Amino acid sequence: MFPHSPGVYRYYDAEGNVIYVGKAKDLHKRVAQYFVPAERLTRKTAVMVSKIADAQYTVVETEADALLLENNLIKQYKPRYNILLKDSKTYPWICVSADEYPKVFLTRRVVRDGSRYFGPYSSVMHARSLIELFHSTYPLRTCNLKIDSAAILRGKYRPCLNFHIGKCRGCCIGAISKKEYNDNIEEIVRLLKGGGREMIQHYKELMQEAASRMEFEQANAYKEKMTSLEKHYSKSIIMNSMVGDADVFSLVMDGGEAFGNFMRIRMGAVVQSLNLGFKLNIEESREAVLEMFISEIKAKFGALSREVIVPFMPEFEMDNIVFKVPVRGDKLALLELSAKNAKEMRFNALKQREHTDPDDFRMKVLEELKTALGMDVLPEHIECFDNSNIQGTNPVASCVVFRGARPSKKDYRHFKIKTVIGANDYASMKEVVNRRYSRMLAENPDDLPQLVVIDGGKGQLSFAYEALSELGLTEKLTVIGLAKRLEEVIRVGDPYPLFIDRNSQALKVLQQIRDEAHRFGITFHRNLRSKAQIGSALREIKGVGGKTEQRLLLRYGSVARIAAASVEDLAGTVSRPLAEAILEHLNKKSE
Repeated sequence: MFPHSPGVYRYYDAEGNVIYVGKAKDLHKRVAQYFVPAERLTRKTAVMVSKIADAQYTVVETEADALLLENNLIKQYKPRYNILLKDSKTYPWICVSADEYPKVFLTRRVVRDGSRYFGPYSSVMHARSLIELFHSTYPLRTCNLKIDSAAILRGKYRPCLNFHIGKCRGCCIGAISKKEYNDNIEEIVRLLKGGGREMIQHYKELMQEAASRMEFEQANAYKEKMTSLEKHYSKSIIMNSMVGDADVFSLVMDGGEAFGNFMRIRMGAVVQSLNLGFKLNIEESREAVLEMFISEIKAKFGALSREVIVPFMPEFEMDNIVFKVPVRGDKLALLELSAKNAKEMRFNALKQREHTDPDDFRMKVLEELKTALGMDVLPEHIECFDNSNIQGTNPVASCVVFRGARPSKKDYRHFKIKTVIGANDYASMKEVVNRRYSRMLAENPDDLPQLVVIDGGKGQLSFAYEALSELGLTEKLTVIGLAKRLEEVIRVGDPYPLFIDRNSQALKVLQQIRDEAHRFGITFHRNLRSKAQIGSALREIKGVGGKTEQRLLLRYGSVARIAAASVEDLAGTVSRPLAEAILEHLNKKSE
């Protein structure tokens, strides 16, 4: 029997392996939710429950304690059905060593020796730029010597090259006092804690005071430090200083995965940013994933800010922390910036999968397209139609087919417009759609597409929809228009166009099939025009029929070569009088 207390529960399989770790505000109520009839559970959860052979629990004092314990146990046991972090990088930290004359350096190892660590930094370049800033502003030591007061008094060390070129103040020989050196270190610590704006103002005041005392050399030293800091922070993302200190979390859910971004704001500036990916092995609520994300960040970064900005409220509370969901202003802008980073991580993960696992990539793209268009089924079979004519001549249309987000060229079809006179794109579209699906219903009704894309706006879409309606197909497939000017998706009966994210793979696959339909149609139209021009040039000559035209083109290859031939040469294929008539006609035409 589980108690009505906050805590963490663990499920074991028959071999004694931990397969799931969960937390709960009320252990009894939470665990009872799993042991219900299978039809009330999702498929993956039902599979997991069927493998539970034993269950144990640990009672804790608060929900926050449960969250942290859950996070630690997941890392320890790596249960098969838990949310698992996909991010396995070791991020760099900036270390301020615990020496009498501390060093400031970059490291990926955190050693509990009294040193102070700041980070982790998701960008190594950003961390290195901070180190360069510190060493250019403050002449710190970079050596690995064990420097203390006793060694300095004994004269144990000799100054190195950095001392002679002004990059180190020579703490190893006592050229700088311990107090002055450590004052520099404390200023660096303040900067690492997000006090950049404060330090710039501090140096400005010191510069003005030194100038008022006529100490211009000292004033210039403060000015150089102030300028160096301003130059660095001008490259940082600075929000309104009224935001103050806050932590920001955003989350993008994508089927069996989730992508999160964390940003730490200090004095209105983004001082840290980290992306993390999560694999969801059973169906989890977005609140559960957000809680896991917050727990992981707390384990990585230590205590959170008093104010935590989130896209939606989590289901647990933490002492001395206020969760906020902004609806306007600078805090909403911060949340949107964080969400943009999470979406970018998702996009990059999808692009990388295109090369490492192309089948999975294409399925993800189709899932994204299905969600974007609000479809009930996956659009594994897509067809796109495009009209092509120039001033009403040789009107044609093309239909290209994508299966599994890839071109299926053997299924491409082109059409000559038969029932429409002149350049009428709307009526031509209706004719082609009707012909395509009338034949498909008669020959292979099980191979209908899930999605039909019409290259054009509301007019072309309306006539295509009318054709599908007459065939009784409007309930069996989804039809949309794709307007090229703004890449907007037009839907039947919706007065407002749908704009899909321009960076999304969903829009890219729609653009690809639209462009392919256009290319295929233009190529067919160009070939027809060429044949028509060739035919008219020879057929205008009295005595030249279809067979004569075919013989001439087979021998010479083009009308231009026929026109360049001599009468004697041409008379080898046709009679001499006809050869003379052909050359006279073609030469007059060229003039």
